[in-house]
Amino acid sequence: MRRAAFSFLLVVAVATAVPALALQHATEGVVTRVDSAGKKIAVKTADGTEEVFKFTGKTAVHAGEGVKTGAVDTYLAGKEGTHVVVHYTGEGGEKTAVGVEDLGKDTVKVGKGTITGVDKAGHTVTVKTEEGSEETYHIAKDAAVDTEHGAVKGTEYTAKKGEKVSVHYTDEAGKKVAHFIKHF
Repeated sequence: MRRAAFSFLLVVAVATAVPALALQHATEGVVTRVDSAGKKIAVKTADGTEEVFKFTGKTAVHAGEGVKTGAVDTYLAGKEGTHVVVHYTGEGGEKTAVGVEDLGKDTVKVGKGTITGVDKAGHTVTVKTEEGSEETYHIAKDAAVDTEHGAVKGTEYTAKKGEKVSVHYTDEAGKKVAHFIKHF
């Protein structure tokens, strides 16, 4: 799993190096449409908006243990309803996917709140939810964090108390594992 995650991040890093210094962002949502002819995928995000991303032969797909490039349309064909994290460059209607991570169907949950604690050594962040409870999330090694300055890898994320975030996570072996964190 570590090798696959590293390979995915390496492919994403190489793909993003092509448009020199292009700011990369990330978003999480559910695949609603795959347009092979137009080379586009549509993703409905947690706030209900639909975002459309172009893909190229260099767009990486990470699914479980493997990383593929140039297979977005064939891999996602028939997988509408699948949760994904899309790493992309560009703005507005000109967003280009450089990496797509498949999180599976019906697995991702979203928690929103304010960061109240950080354990850098344990790679966890504690969030006081909008409901008032505190939840601790383990940050996955291949997690993406979208900040106002662009996307960073979960291993490079420096959470700060007081930040308002949404955490997109899965339950794994009794732990809440964050795969995508977005500042708001």
